[in-house]
Amino acid sequence: MSTVLAVARLELARQFASLSGWGLLAVLAALHAWWFLAGLDGWIELADRLAARPDAPGIGDLVVAPFLAGVGSSLLVAAPLVAMRAIAGEVRARSLPWLLASSGSDGAVVVGKWLAASSMLALVVAIAIGMTLTLAAGTGLDLARIAVSALGLVLLAAALAALAVLASAWVRQSPAAAMLALALGVLLWIADAQARARGETEGLIQWIAIPGHLQPFLRGVIDTSAIAYFALFTVTCLVLATWRVAAIRSEG
Repeated sequence: MSTVLAVARLELARQFASLSGWGLLAVLAALHAWWFLAGLDGWIELADRLAARPDAPGIGDLVVAPFLAGVGSSLLVAAPLVAMRAIAGEVRARSLPWLLASSGSDGAVVVGKWLAASSMLALVVAIAIGMTLTLAAGTGLDLARIAVSALGLVLLAAALAALAVLASAWVRQSPAAAMLALALGVLLWIADAQARARGETEGLIQWIAIPGHLQPFLRGVIDTSAIAYFALFTVTCLVLATWRVAAIRSEG
């Protein structure tokens, strides 16, 4: 465990020692702030009409849930950018053998890299959640629903980070690894689009696709099957990445 944390600390130090790490956080924070304020502005414009309706949806449905769904979709892009150099960068710099020797195992390197990428993405989620909590000053905000939504976004971030680390292990060039992770993530995001358009909500394709597993959390529901999906997704990607790193080690 100590070697995993050591690899994670080293990777996080590299992220925050570069302008790219801080720049990505700044860009995402600015983008999320714009989305949040645009949604809030729309809600303010509708406030008078909504007040006249006893069954009108609240700010959680009209502002918070759509905003956090947008944050989830932005993680599709953020994860590949955060983790694209996780393994590919070490291979290119010829530092992977040293890292493997110092860590003691292929799995420790992979899990440490994943933990660092997940931590970066969790920070992105935390900033977005902080924006929504500012609404508590003047509205009846459902804090439990926001907490459950945050859990779903963190699980999504961990899964996408694992996918990006896997792509970085399989592709030797960091930009290509980012493109591969982005393509796979988008494919998993839109895989059930046609089925949902036809009103189909069950089936293998719906289980494979990501959105159906995130939506319960955004509604404030802790779905154990969705937790199992994200856990299985993450572990599978990490196992495959570890297998690939072991193959790279054997290749010399």
